[in-house]
Amino acid sequence: MAEGDENPLTDIAFTRSVKAMQSRLGSRARMERLERAGRRQAEMNDTILAFVAARRSFYLGTASAEGRPYIQHRGGPVGFVAAPDRRHLEFADLAGNGQYITLGNLSENPRAFIFMMDYFTRTRVKFWGRAEVIAPQGPHRRIRFTVEAWDVNCRQHIPELVALDTVREALAKLEEHNRVLKEELARLRGG
Repeated sequence: MAEGDENPLTDIAFTRSVKAMQSRLGSRARMERLERAGRRQAEMNDTILAFVAARRSFYLGTASAEGRPYIQHRGGPVGFVAAPDRRHLEFADLAGNGQYITLGNLSENPRAFIFMMDYFTRTRVKFWGRAEVIAPQGPHRRIRFTVEAWDVNCRQHIPELVALDTVREALAKLEEHNRVLKEELARLRGG
């Protein structure tokens, strides 16, 4: 690639060992086409911003300075993770079990990974970047994630799951509709 033709996704994810494995397992030619296409996905587009805004949870991956990986679930109400602009994600660092593995890892290695999944639409989005703790004190501690690259994966092998509150809402609508129909039927029967 010529200077200025950076491809954040493949530059970050396709290390020398990854490329060797792609060659060994037969996908390297297809991945080279992806590299040449120049998918410059460092800035989030409107579709990705809407996807982020609708999340109730995601997984945050960090690693120690020695490279020991750690992944943690993060969750909250819709909107708990925000995108203040097209290059950043922010979320509260809520109190948990007091282990502080994520915070310890970030204090010595800012590289991080966010994995967001929507099981209902069978969509997953991966974000590579760097994270830092902002507002580091007390209950208002927040983590700011700088997006260096993102990618949307294929839907293969993602189970279709529905959130319980979505099911409850649909059942309530059906029950109300059933009640109205029963009343109408009773009225038509002269009851």
